[in-house]
Amino acid sequence: MQKKLPQSNLYLREEELRRGIELLYFAYRDFTSDPDEILAQTGLGRAHHRVLYFVRRNPDTTVSGILKLLRITKQSLSRVLNQLVEEGYIEQTPGTQDRRQRLLKLTEKGEAFEKELFSTQRQRVAQAYKTAGPEAVAGFWEVLLNIVNDSDREIVLRQIEK
Repeated sequence: MQKKLPQSNLYLREEELRRGIELLYFAYRDFTSDPDEILAQTGLGRAHHRVLYFVRRNPDTTVSGILKLLRITKQSLSRVLNQLVEEGYIEQTPGTQDRRQRLLKLTEKGEAFEKELFSTQRQRVAQAYKTAGPEAVAGFWEVLLNIVNDSDREIVLRQIEK
């Protein structure tokens, strides 16, 4: 793609904003395509993938922690989580302080599956980073972070700095 650098504040015009939004849509389509193929073979979907990913990044997190992080309903998480537990990808244990809490952790099967899904995305993102260079990557991170709601930014920063 020819590098088209925005000049002054022209990048705030509708045409440039639409360009960025379309690039986000197309990037997301391709970013999720490889894991989608793997997930389709197991009868799981993107919601399952997100839960696996964030439980992997936050072992022993609580159900309420995942709800807060993903900002999804208890009902939708329950359906996804029950399937992941039943199929042996995630184990739940009672909390040490509060036995009513359910702590979530990937099983060996879950670890292997999440690693397989992640590897496809890691390759795609690593190649994009390599092609773009460190300054572009830093700018990309800044733009993405600024798309996140102000009220969630601290939570996101804590998550990505793990």
